[in-house]
Amino acid sequence: MIKILHNNSCSKSRGILEYLDENGVAFEIIDIINEPLSETELRTVLKKIHCPVKELVRTNDKIYKETFRDQNLCDEDLFQMLLKNPSLIQRPVIIKGSVAMIGRPIENVKFFIEK
Repeated sequence: MIKILHNNSCSKSRGILEYLDENGVAFEIIDIINEPLSETELRTVLKKIHCPVKELVRTNDKIYKETFRDQNLCDEDLFQMLLKNPSLIQRPVIIKGSVAMIGRPIENVKFFIEK
């Protein structure tokens, strides 16, 4: 089953859920705002997505710009930042078995799901 790291305030995330629902794709929602990922869960996502932690950070987010942008953060600092501020995690993140991807653009999601 596909898992979606979701933030309901994100239109892209809501759009992916709508697409999956309309196409009869079974999925599980993981609400990263109301039920933040544990350290182990976030590390597992990073392994599955095969990207540096900085690519999982929403650098255009107001919180990031006001609080973290001018800091010289190493990968572990960025990781801890995401644990404490789950709204800064790119979304949606789509997990399918042992692989994951950031769910944008929709064309990539369609390809990922059909594989």
